[in-house]
Amino acid sequence: MLYVRGQKEDYDHWAELGNNQWSFDQVLPYFKSTQHQERGASKFHGIDGSLNVADSRSKWPIFDDFILAAKHAGFKANTDFNGADQEGVGYYQVTQKNGLRCSAAKAFLTPNINRNNLTILTDILVTKLIIDNKTVTGVCYRENNKNGQLKQLLARKEVLLSAGAFNSPQLLMLSGIGPKEELAKNNIQLAHELAGVGQNLQDHVDAIVVNKHQRTDLLALRPKAAWRILKDVIKFASSKRGVLTSAISETGGFIKSETHLARPDLQLHFLPGAMDDHGRNLKVLSKYGISLHVCLLRPKSRGSVSLYSNNITAEPKIQLNMLEHSDDQQIMIKGIKLARKILAQPPLSTNQGVEMFPGSGCQKDEDLLEFLKAKANTIYHPIGTCKMGDDKMAVVDQNLKVHGISNLRVIDASIMPTLISGNTNAPTIMIAAKAADQILAEYTTTVQ
Repeated sequence: MLYVRGQKEDYDHWAELGNNQWSFDQVLPYFKSTQHQERGASKFHGIDGSLNVADSRSKWPIFDDFILAAKHAGFKANTDFNGADQEGVGYYQVTQKNGLRCSAAKAFLTPNINRNNLTILTDILVTKLIIDNKTVTGVCYRENNKNGQLKQLLARKEVLLSAGAFNSPQLLMLSGIGPKEELAKNNIQLAHELAGVGQNLQDHVDAIVVNKHQRTDLLALRPKAAWRILKDVIKFASSKRGVLTSAISETGGFIKSETHLARPDLQLHFLPGAMDDHGRNLKVLSKYGISLHVCLLRPKSRGSVSLYSNNITAEPKIQLNMLEHSDDQQIMIKGIKLARKILAQPPLSTNQGVEMFPGSGCQKDEDLLEFLKAKANTIYHPIGTCKMGDDKMAVVDQNLKVHGISNLRVIDASIMPTLISGNTNAPTIMIAAKAADQILAEYTTTVQ
């Protein structure tokens, strides 16, 4: 639910890679046109879009303490991470409306669900693209997901593949489009060789510094915390405010690992609770604490998506390769040190308890690296496996058409050639909006 676009330089870099229609100046109108910014219109924000962008209605008291502590650590405040300058700490805006999640489906799909030119099929599994002489003519799918009857849908113009950074390359390969060796290994007939399918996988590697805390107005599996949430149920029912509207990580920011850098290379997410293993470690969650995520914005490590078999019901084989590059390791070590510096500042330090992760015994760089190798994880921003460009590893061109194949586009986060500096929800929505305009421009005939 965090609304983050990334940095201007991210998109200008895409343009430099051969995608000259995707510079920041060319994508900004789509960010603006898809959003309804509750703060009002400006140079960077629009008010006529369907995606509602709002200030958080959940102000955990400790959030303001985090911002003050970060300022005491030398980081500036920022009230708009999607404005002229991303750097600084503060509150994230959220994709919510009246305290409820405003998802892509809620914003763009359900308002149009009764249109005559829209049919929605649910509980189905697309098994392959139908390809005739390097032209996609439709898709095969099973009803009732994995066990139903096999059927076909034929396309009059195009097929648009939007299955995400893991499943879009998987479906291309299962249909015979991809690296020749990978297809042969899985007994898939080659329809078109594209070496880049499934390659170039990138994700934001993330680690958490967790401290015990003496405050009790925090998120925890504790009686006082549970009582607070129970009271907030009433608040939510009456005014759609309070803890039940929380995205949990509404405060954070973008900072530099070294002061001389031109732009931030680390992102912070502050949590009002002790978190480990994506919240699944209940032993840690049962203690009062606070957590500060440190995320590497532009990793150099690259992973891949491949196949376990030619069976569509099998999961794709995902190799993230996080922290493979030594530069990524060194920046994350610096990030942990900066997170510790923030947590050691007042007012957070006033009620600070012992550090749970990485722990007081973990101080040397080599120890911090071992901690990262053991505990660093994904923050759910995979991209790049059907990358846009004109080089030999590119899968789609800048109109998102698959190279060498007619009537097929990929429209999702997999087309990003490099990872943007922030959360990927808003940029993926922007990609869809820009692709829609490209399609309309191609098929709309101007009447003189």
